[in-house]
Amino acid sequence: MNMQAMLKQAQALQKDMLKSKEEVDNTDFVGESSLVKVTMKGTKKVTEVKILADTLDKDDVEALEDMLLVAYNQASDKVDEMLEKKMGKFGNIPGLF
Repeated sequence: MNMQAMLKQAQALQKDMLKSKEEVDNTDFVGESSLVKVTMKGTKKVTEVKILADTLDKDDVEALEDMLLVAYNQASDKVDEMLEKKMGKFGNIPGLF
C-alpha cells in the first residue's frame, strides 16, 4: 500500500470518527430512577432534570431541578478542565476522548 492510499484511508477514517462523534453529541440520553429523571446530550451536558415527586411543592421542585442541573454541569466542566490539563500534553488526537 502506498503512502497516498494510507493517507486517504486515514482521512476517511477521521471523517467517519467525527461524524459518529457528532451523532452521539446530538443524541438525547435519559436516565430515570423512582424520583428523578435526567436528560443529557452525548456531550454529557445535562439539558433537563425532573423531580418525579407529586408530594413536593411545585416551586420547590423547579428550584431543586435547576440547582441539580447547574451543579452537574459545573462538575462536568471541572472534569473536562482536568482532562485538558492532564491530557493536553499528548496533543489533540481526534476520537481519543
